[in-house]
Amino acid sequence: MSWVFFTLGAVIMQTFRNALQSQLSASVNTSGVTLARFLFAPPIALIYLVLLYQFSEQIIPQFSGHFMFVIFLASVLQIAATSLMVVLFKQKNFAVGAGLAKSEALVAGVVGTLFFGSQLSLFGWIGIFVGAAAVFVLSGGGKKGELSFKTVLIGLACGTCFALTSLYVREAAHLLDVPFPHSAAWVLLWVLCIQTSLLVIYIGVKTPQTFGLLKQNAKMTFSTSLTSCLGSICWFSAMALHHVAYVKTLGQIEVLFTILIAVFWLKNAVKKHEIIGLLLIAFAAILVMWA
Repeated sequence: MSWVFFTLGAVIMQTFRNALQSQLSASVNTSGVTLARFLFAPPIALIYLVLLYQFSEQIIPQFSGHFMFVIFLASVLQIAATSLMVVLFKQKNFAVGAGLAKSEALVAGVVGTLFFGSQLSLFGWIGIFVGAAAVFVLSGGGKKGELSFKTVLIGLACGTCFALTSLYVREAAHLLDVPFPHSAAWVLLWVLCIQTSLLVIYIGVKTPQTFGLLKQNAKMTFSTSLTSCLGSICWFSAMALHHVAYVKTLGQIEVLFTILIAVFWLKNAVKKHEIIGLLLIAFAAILVMWA
């Protein structure tokens, strides 16, 4: 059951990261907010990896060509997913944007079963579909004026990119000849280094003024990187231990923390359908933990 505790830790960290990104998006462009998630994360991930080796010495694993290809795919897909989430924050309010992105659990279940060899139980599938229904309810249930077709498409694209990222991260961890948690830590470090390098090069060429905006918001940028990295440590660890679809379905309880932050920090109103969605998410979480 350790995957449950890692998932809960990831949920807490990711909720605060999303709130920080939402605030940062008011003064920084999409690529800059995306970079804020990764900018200071590689050194933190390196410290975590070094500490792991201090407490439990292991060999340095071999990084095959296939491993590097999978890592690169995961890195690019997570950048795309993060950028789409920032766009979601600009389309709707914070709670709805984060809720739409949680479609990743259903996508991870379907794609994982079809292409990644995942074997899910009946309770697991029921939990995943209940979680997907919760996302639909939280997003307004299709009511006119609650969200546009464009917002739905962006949300589904965001969830798909996050799901594929998670599936490739799990595959990469299983390719290394070191045990957990070292394998998850190595995957995290590689992913963060690639993501940070790609984004720094892109922004340096396209919009170098973005670096100045991040510097003006240095505390918020560092806080975003810190919470993101701590969350990623927990996510990568949970996904190395258990099926991505189950981890992501349990992770939907993030919406509970999201709504609390939306109400008490960002001053967004909570609607009746969001409360119903929370109850469905709680039921889905119970199902996947019993699966």
